[in-house]
This record gives sequence, C-alpha cells and structure tokens, in this order.
Amino acid sequence: MSAWVLPDHIADVLPSEARHIEELRRGLLDTARTYGYELVMPPLLEHLESLLTGTGEALDLQTFKLVDQLSGRSMGLRADTTPQVARIDSHLLNRQGVTRLCYCGPVLHARPDRPHATREPLQFGAEIYGHAGLEADLEALQLARECLRVASVGESLIDLADVRIVRNLLVGVDISAQHKNQIHAALNAKDAQELVSLTRGFPVRSRDGLLALLQLYGDVTVLDEAAKALRSIPGVAEVLASLGWLASRLEDATVTFDLADLRGYAYYSGARFAIYAPGASDALVRGGRYDEVGAVFGRNRPAAGFSLDVKQLVGAVAPRGLKAAIRAPWGEGSDVVAAIAELRRAGHTVVCVLPGHESEVDEFCCDRELAFVDGQWVVQAV
Repeated sequence: MSAWVLPDHIADVLPSEARHIEELRRGLLDTARTYGYELVMPPLLEHLESLLTGTGEALDLQTFKLVDQLSGRSMGLRADTTPQVARIDSHLLNRQGVTRLCYCGPVLHARPDRPHATREPLQFGAEIYGHAGLEADLEALQLARECLRVASVGESLIDLADVRIVRNLLVGVDISAQHKNQIHAALNAKDAQELVSLTRGFPVRSRDGLLALLQLYGDVTVLDEAAKALRSIPGVAEVLASLGWLASRLEDATVTFDLADLRGYAYYSGARFAIYAPGASDALVRGGRYDEVGAVFGRNRPAAGFSLDVKQLVGAVAPRGLKAAIRAPWGEGSDVVAAIAELRRAGHTVVCVLPGHESEVDEFCCDRELAFVDGQWVVQAV
C-alpha cells in the first residue's frame, strides 16, 4: 500500500473547499456571538472516564482510545464536544445564571455515522445552560436557522419530536435496557411487525400507543391526531402542547413532526429537532433539550442546543467563487515593495508572480493588476 493513501473516510481538504470551510467557520462563530454565545475550546483528548462519563454506549463505540505515555491512563479522542462543554459549564465556569457557550473544532469517529460521511467532522455547536423554559429551545432553533442562512442554505425543513412521549408510554413497563433499545430501533425503522413482537405482553395502552406512533408523522395536524391516540397517557398532552408552541413560533419555516423518531434518545431529555435541506442526504443540524448532560459532573442544569458538521454543510451548498486578488510583479525595488505592502495592509490579496511563472493559474481570481504607469504603481482592471 502506498504511504500516502489515507485511511477510509479520512480525506485531505484542498484549497477552495478549505477556504470555504474556514470562512464558514468564522461566519458561524460570529453569528453565535451576536446571540451572546461565548467561545470555548475544549481539548481534543481527555481521560477516558471523563470523556465518556454518562454519554452512553453509542458514543463509547465512536471514540478512538489510546494510552497516555505520561501517566499510563486510558485516554480518548473526542467524538462529540457537547459533554466537554457541559463539564466546562459545571466545573470551570460554575455560574448560577444562564450561560451561553459555542465551539468549533474537529472530532474523530471510529466509524462514519452515515454513508459517505467523514470520520473527522468539524463540529460547530451552541449550548445554552440554566433555563428550563421553552424559550431556550426556541433560541437554539432560531440560532441554528440563522447559521444555515449564513451558510447560504436556502429552503429547509424542520422536523420536531420529543423523547418524553415514548418515555411516558413505557412508564410502569418492566423491561431490560436491551429490550428498550430494541423498541427504540423498531420505532426508528417504523417496523410494525417487530414492534408488535417486542410489545407482546405490555399493558394495552402502552402497546397501542407505541404502535400508534408509527403513523404519527407529517404536518402540524399530527399533534391533534396524537392528542386523540394518546389521550390516556399521562404527561403526553403537555409534551404535545410544547411542540405546538415551538412550531407556532416558526411561522416562516416548513415544520413537520415524526413522533417515532428517537435518534439520540439516550441523550435528549425533551424536544429534539433536525433541520434538512434539499439535496442533503441527512440532516444538516441536530439539536434539542438535554437537561441531564451535566448531571454526571455534579450540576444537573437545564440545557438546550445543537451541533452541525461544517464539512457536511459546505458540501450541501454551492461552492464559493475564487477569491478576488491583485496580480503584482515580483520585484525588489523599494517602490513596488511599498506598494504591495500598502495594498495588503488595506486587506487586499496580492499575488506576486514569480519569474518564469507568469501564465500559471491558482486559487485566486486576479481581476486587477499592479502596474507601473506614468512613474507610479497603480492598480488597474485586467
């Protein structure tokens, strides 16, 4: 095997795409700052017990593990940044009021989380801690939508669900964790035959409610249908009202519901959302409420937020054009050196043409040139 062949689902990012990713990264962080979110930079690796505490089996299987050569302790390369941000909120900042934090950095996955995905996403996310009300859920949704606008994503669709519906349906049902996982998998796959088998012997209202969820997807009328189908289940009416409240404040968006969609059920504690765009094979943004995320760090604070992969986002929108630049001759004369330096200080990109390479094309669109006209260096259109 050639030494320069990269591992599966790992790739170099070449200039045009790298510039797009970096410009978008800056734009997303700037957008989060306008909402009052503070930037944090957690480390890429931590002691394994800290990195995986309370995260569940799915994240454990996604985490690359290694041994620290200094201490001999097991360490992990983060597969998700949210637990680290929860640790920062709980232990380092330890604020009493609302805290808004954002981040953007690489994560590593032991296996791709969807077909054709990279195992090295560039994860951007925003988290709001300390407010249990729906206002925080709505702010996370609004910021996520604004981030997609900044990325030039046009039309999008928001899909809403809430993990508490299934939790309420399973209250009082004595089943193992493995059995519960199988039920969640059957709901996600909308596998009615498997769900019938898994719920055999359940209380009638739990079984009928779980089977009803398979048909409860679509527009806002789904909430009315769910209210009728699940009226005997305690707590469900309040959950459906919360979903309706969120949807009613997204009037300019296309909103759908899929009450059987439980992706991330072990992670979320309430409403969850996914945002899709035409042409994208999977959701561009996932988020919701995850109040228990900081419990393992000693502070069970309310929390809501979202994350996205900047690389995936760049792949879902039109490429950006070449960067406009000024073409300049290479020279050692103080006048041309000063002219080039002044242009660069003013924020212009100036590409000096090295001797013998006058006809080469690069990643910049040199639509102007620095020319010596009437005894002085001036910029003129090409």
